[in-house]
Amino acid sequence: MRDTKYDSVIIGAGLSGLAAGIRLAQFRKSVLVIEKHNIIGGLNSFYSRFGRKIDVGLHAITNFVKKGIAKSPLCKLLRQLRIPYDLLGLCEQNFSKIILNEKIVQFNNDFSLLESEIDRLFPRSIDVFRQLVEHIKNFDAYHEDSLQNTSTRAMLSSILHNQELEDMLLLPTLYYGSACENDITWQQFVILFRSIFLEGFARPFDGIRKILTLLLQKFQELGGEKRLACEVQRIETCNGKVAGVRLNDGEFIACRNVLSTIGYPETVKLYDREHFNDTPKGQLSFCEAIAIFEQQPNQYGWNDTIVFFERNNHFLYKKSIDEIGTSSGVICLPNNFNYENGQSLKEGMLRVTALANYERWKTLSHSAYGTMKKYCFDLLIEQAVKILGNKYFDFETWKKNLLDRDFFTPLTIERFTGRVNGAIYGSPEKIYNGVLPVKNLFLCGTDQGFLGIIGAMLSGISIVNRHLLLEQPS
Repeated sequence: MRDTKYDSVIIGAGLSGLAAGIRLAQFRKSVLVIEKHNIIGGLNSFYSRFGRKIDVGLHAITNFVKKGIAKSPLCKLLRQLRIPYDLLGLCEQNFSKIILNEKIVQFNNDFSLLESEIDRLFPRSIDVFRQLVEHIKNFDAYHEDSLQNTSTRAMLSSILHNQELEDMLLLPTLYYGSACENDITWQQFVILFRSIFLEGFARPFDGIRKILTLLLQKFQELGGEKRLACEVQRIETCNGKVAGVRLNDGEFIACRNVLSTIGYPETVKLYDREHFNDTPKGQLSFCEAIAIFEQQPNQYGWNDTIVFFERNNHFLYKKSIDEIGTSSGVICLPNNFNYENGQSLKEGMLRVTALANYERWKTLSHSAYGTMKKYCFDLLIEQAVKILGNKYFDFETWKKNLLDRDFFTPLTIERFTGRVNGAIYGSPEKIYNGVLPVKNLFLCGTDQGFLGIIGAMLSGISIVNRHLLLEQPS
């Protein structure tokens, strides 16, 4: 096959890769996005099962703000991509909860609700909480000097002096972005706190497909090219500089730049296998149970959008000893967003996410693996139903009449994303500037340190703006 020359090759057709591709194509750069699977989306994608489209990754889009708030990450993203706000079709959450043992805090996209709930539950801590919020609002989380490994646990302890409140604030933020056990960097905590509490949750009626379709259509309209079901075997270099990529079938594609969205250790493996073992790898992975049923959740009194729970007095965020951990997790009910024109999803859906142990799943035999999946599905779904609550609810009958069920393990994540150890949030060591030792090779996405749906897209845009469009007007 003849060699092909591109300005940039992007490895991975997830949110950050597609956003980076759009930004480059806007400036008439020749761009090729390569994806090893036959569908786009990466860590935030969807799949078809018996005619149903089911999201993976996405519980909600964080960073939600109403139209016209110019300084928000969401509106900044849309300006950069030149996508009209209304095309996203974002619908706000009902309300969500944080449950720590028997203490419950509600929040929604109006920050005053969270503030009033904390005042109700922790009246002696409301003043220091307000000081914390002001500190977060004024902290420049994207400035180079801010990108340091300051412990959030230490910061919150010094400000709040309240272990329960600290745990409640960490429950959503760690579950939605931390690659480290029991902590997160202060910079990342600030980003997540703003995106979850000061901005909020929303979802398009069609889920992540709506966002992916918009991005792909925009990319292709600008002349961008994609190859699906196509895997990069190696990033080729010459004199310490990118030369191109070699595909599994042996084809070589020449390019000036390579942007990798597949993770830090995963990228190192493509150009320097010798040092792959030296790169820090994520150890935290998750399982998720998905139950689909005929009724709408509100028929059972389940009106929450997302519930973050810890059954013990103290929140521990760490790799499970067993196949799954059951003390904490996240419950999502995609039906419970305020969809436009009174729309409702056709069927009820319950998604329950919990911490897992990759090694325990990896060592199971084929038959034991299937048996364990069924056992863990029942365990997580029953726990979620108890937390959501319904005193007139016959769980066994309800479970027997489910329309469909599915269960993901760390091995599922590894298989479909290529993430080492099935670690969704990647390496604990982030490359904030996106620069790798090979010239013209850049990293964007989760392992650049940007978090969430909007963060992933901004990551791709930031790398392009900073490193590849310096000669172009903004």
